[in-house]
Amino acid sequence: MSKELSVEAIEVEDDEQEQISEYDIVSSPNDFNTLTINSFIDQGAIQTPGFQRNYVWDVKRASKLIESLILGLPVPQVFLYEENRNKFLVIDGQQRLLTVHFFMKGRFPRKEKRSELRKVLNSGEGLTPDLLADDEFFTPFKLQLPKLPNGTPNRFSRLTYETLGDYQNQFNLRTIRNVIVKQVNPKDGDSSIFEMFNRLNTGGVNLNTQEIRASLYHSKFFENLFSLNENKEWRSILGTTDPDFRMRDIEIILRALSLNEGTDSYSGSMTSFINSFCKEAQGFPEEQVAQVTEGWEWFLGTIHDWDEWTFWPGRKKFSALLFESVYCAAQRLRAEGYDLKLLDHTKVSAFGRSEGFSVFSQEGSTKTANVKGRLTATYNFMRGALEEVSQ
Repeated sequence: MSKELSVEAIEVEDDEQEQISEYDIVSSPNDFNTLTINSFIDQGAIQTPGFQRNYVWDVKRASKLIESLILGLPVPQVFLYEENRNKFLVIDGQQRLLTVHFFMKGRFPRKEKRSELRKVLNSGEGLTPDLLADDEFFTPFKLQLPKLPNGTPNRFSRLTYETLGDYQNQFNLRTIRNVIVKQVNPKDGDSSIFEMFNRLNTGGVNLNTQEIRASLYHSKFFENLFSLNENKEWRSILGTTDPDFRMRDIEIILRALSLNEGTDSYSGSMTSFINSFCKEAQGFPEEQVAQVTEGWEWFLGTIHDWDEWTFWPGRKKFSALLFESVYCAAQRLRAEGYDLKLLDHTKVSAFGRSEGFSVFSQEGSTKTANVKGRLTATYNFMRGALEEVSQ
């Protein structure tokens, strides 16, 4: 039987609808022309967080955007989050902004090099002439546009930024609407931004909570989550080698790490709880990030010999609820001096299917009583199993 990463307990943020606070928000629309956009990206004033997906457009789709701008056709607006004065993070519109940037540089990025280019762009140093000239990273950006219905070639096809002729100045002055958002009150950081983008429809696909979270709470800690997600033993547990493009696998990791930090402040909303943890994690020093990494690698090394179906009750769906509960219990027991290698993993599987665990894992799994109940039940079960072995 093959594994398939499913949403059984990945979409476990089944929080009941909360009463949303009233916000005081500054929303500032700005029409930046393409010259300004290109300059801002060069200077690092506009950045795309390194953990977001890479630039994914092909040259044909990118060419259609450029053609629309040349012709003066409207294009979708961009949302920017004002992190600091004159520093903006792209929340929605990365593909559009980078397409303009690449076209004005005259170079189109090769697909296999886009991850490396993302790091360069996020460094704030910009694309150097030497890098732009490197054919291992780029190909010439020549517009590829379909022929007209009568078979006539599109007049812009095969043109570059430098060969636009009279159309170049026309393109330079075309604007893209940028909506810059900043929260004024309440002074709890950027919770309103989360709520807004939780309702934002991007390209016909609603952003999920983890994608929004990744955009808002970037930090060294958050970037490190992507490295934790590539751990081969973790990928084996999930049964898939490729990271989930909607970041559901990273969300499982984040849930486990945040719950392991403690649930004293938990009050029935997993979304708010994880957001608060991410906000706090923005201030984590490198030593603390390294400690989190060590704990994650220790746990995966400890359960290396466990049955591959341990966290797949019924062998149909991966249970993030069981995984995060075992993770938290294991870290706590490790700190108390227990040897987790002595734990019979077959008993863990059985516990995951038992009434003692499932009673806290049904409808309303993010309610305070259920979250704390299954964490406590799992800890008590694992400690009891270890003490039984040591007797």
